[in-house]
Amino acid sequence: MKFTQLTEKEYQEFWENHPLKTFLSAIEIGKLRKKSNWEVDYVGVKDQNKVIAATMLLSHKRHFNCYEFYSPRGFLIDFNNQELLDFFTDEVSKYIKSKNGYVLRIDPYLINKQRDIDGNIVEDGIDNTNIKEHLLSLGFKQVPDKDIEQVGWMFSLGLEGKTEEQILKEMYPNTRNLIRKAERNGITIKELSYDELDRFYNILSETGKRKSFSIRNVSYYKEMYKLLHDKGQVKYYVTELNLDDYIKHLKEEIVDRKEKISALADKKYNEGKKKSLEDEITKLDKRISEAKEIKQETSKSIITLSGSMFILIKPEIIYLSSGNYEEYLKFNSQYLIQWLMIKYGVENGYKKHNFYGIPANINTHPKDYGIYEFKRGFNGYVEELIGEYELPISWKYNLFKIINKIKGGKKK
Repeated sequence: MKFTQLTEKEYQEFWENHPLKTFLSAIEIGKLRKKSNWEVDYVGVKDQNKVIAATMLLSHKRHFNCYEFYSPRGFLIDFNNQELLDFFTDEVSKYIKSKNGYVLRIDPYLINKQRDIDGNIVEDGIDNTNIKEHLLSLGFKQVPDKDIEQVGWMFSLGLEGKTEEQILKEMYPNTRNLIRKAERNGITIKELSYDELDRFYNILSETGKRKSFSIRNVSYYKEMYKLLHDKGQVKYYVTELNLDDYIKHLKEEIVDRKEKISALADKKYNEGKKKSLEDEITKLDKRISEAKEIKQETSKSIITLSGSMFILIKPEIIYLSSGNYEEYLKFNSQYLIQWLMIKYGVENGYKKHNFYGIPANINTHPKDYGIYEFKRGFNGYVEELIGEYELPISWKYNLFKIINKIKGGKKK
C-alpha cells in the first residue's frame, strides 16, 4: 500500500463508484469552498496502482497560521478494513502535520444503528458501534451532537424495487390525501432557471426570519446551480397557484354538491347527507372568498406558494433546502413537490429519497418535532449517522480549544 496525493480526476473516478459518496464529498463542493478561501487537496491509498481509499481534504487558516483540516463525509474507505483505516489515518495525520495543521475533522456517511420510522433501534439491524470504537482507539474524539456542523439525523424513503402506486399506497392517509388535494386545486410546479433563483431565495429568507434560522447567502445557491445543474445534480423548484383557475374549480365543486343535494330524495334519512353537503358548500364558499382576497391584495392571478432545492447524486435524491410563504401554508404545496421528486427517483433509478435533516433522538419528541412529522407521513425510516470526530494533530489542538471556549464565553 502506498499513500499518495491524487489528481482531481483520480479522486473523481474513485468517488463516482464508492458506496459512501455524497454531494458533500464531491469535487464541486471543494470548488465552492475555494471561493470561501479554503484550500483543497486530494489524497488516497493505492495498491498496485489502484486507488483503494481516498478523501478530499479541505483546510483553512485559523489561529497563529495553523490550519484546520476537514474531510467532508470522509473517508471514502472500507471502515471495517482496520488495517487500511489505520494506515490511511496515520498517513493523513503525517500529511496534515507537514501542512502545519492541528486538527482533522471527519463526519463519515455511515449509519450508527439502524432505526425504524419512529426512531427506535431495529433489533439485529445495522450496528456500526465497532467502527466508532475503533475511531476512538485511533485517537479521534467524538464531537457532541449539539456542536456538529452537518446533518446527523435524517429521514429517508427507500425507492429501490418499488412502484409509484406502491409508494403512494404505503403513505399515511393524511399525506396521500393532501397530495391529491393539491393536485385537484391545480397547484403547479415550476423548475427555476439560474436567472430565477431569487424567487427561491426570497421564499427561503422569509421562512428563515419567521422560524429564526440562518440561511446562506444567495451566492451559495447560484454557485451550486453553476457547478451542478448542467450535470443534472441540482434542481430548484417553486410551486404556483393560478387563482382564476382555482376559483373556477371551487365553483364547479359547489355546482357538483348542489346537484348531489337535488338528487337526494326529500326523506328524513337523507338529512345527514344534505347537512354534510351543505357544510362542504360553506367551506368552498369560504375558500373562494379567501382566494379573491389574495388576488385583490397581491394584484396577481398567479401566486408563488413555496420553494425547494434538491441534490440528485445517485444513489439518492436529497431534499436539501425549502421554504414556504406563511400565508399560503394552508395549500400544503410541499407535499406535492415531494411527490414529484419521489416519482422522478423511481423513474430514474434512484435507490433513496432522502428528506434529510430531522432533530436528534426523534423518539424523545424534541423541539421542531413537526419537521419530522411532515416527513414521517411519507412512510420511510429514521437514519442516525455515526457522528463527527476530531483527530488532534499537534499539541496546539488543546490550546485552540481553550481559546475557542473563551471566545464563546465572551460572545454569550
